[in-house]
Amino acid sequence: MTAVHYLRCLRGIVVREALRFLHQRGRFIAALVRPLVWLFIFAAGFRTVLGVSIIPPYETYVPYEVYITPGLIGMIQLFNGMQSSLSMVYDREMGSMKTLLVSPLPRWYLLTCKLLAGVAVSILQVYAFLIVAAFWEIDVPVLGYVSLLPALVLSGLMLGALGMLLSSAIKQLENFAGVMNFVIFPMFFASSTLYPLWKIKESSLLLYNICAFNPFTHAVEMIRFALYGQVNTFSSLYVLASLALFLGLAIYGYDPGRGLIARRGAPAG
Repeated sequence: MTAVHYLRCLRGIVVREALRFLHQRGRFIAALVRPLVWLFIFAAGFRTVLGVSIIPPYETYVPYEVYITPGLIGMIQLFNGMQSSLSMVYDREMGSMKTLLVSPLPRWYLLTCKLLAGVAVSILQVYAFLIVAAFWEIDVPVLGYVSLLPALVLSGLMLGALGMLLSSAIKQLENFAGVMNFVIFPMFFASSTLYPLWKIKESSLLLYNICAFNPFTHAVEMIRFALYGQVNTFSSLYVLASLALFLGLAIYGYDPGRGLIARRGAPAG
């Protein structure tokens, strides 16, 4: 196999996911409306200012709607990662996933291409959300739109790999929807999305430790700093380590000889 074959495979998978996304307009609308509703409700309900850790110094005061914007960006990527994995379960039931995985290219490369295709779709959704959010006076520095891109790629890969790991462990499409809710809402609420960690620590040390352990918290913090042209090194490394763990387990789970699919006795596709 040559580099041309690898690139052709990547292009084919990305184009397929892009066409699927374009044909599912409801998915785009839902991905856009969901965070906007949260932004509108919480911005109206909490019109006070908070001392938040957007960028140093940590005593910087910003409107609440500005604080939760990075978390809503993370929400878009979290839901998209789960929806992309939901499509993998559907493809496995329909047999198209089997056709993809029996190709001569390495299984890890095929799964990574699926992951990259999902991330590309989520990035488009995020920038569409930021354009609309600008009407809520969510001011982002011009360079922030550029510095945000690497953070979106890394966080999208991590959240997509988590969804892929879940899809490798779930046999039926009906079961995945319940698992999605079981994963999405605890990850979202037990994070720094809605409230800064220091404020959570004041109310509950246990909840603070859970939030600090949650990979979604670090994805949000990484995005938050990137929006203002800064790098949160610890959160970036935490997200990178989580990506390596989730993706490694997902690749193992999709191995027909050793993974979760083999243990269930289901077909490799």
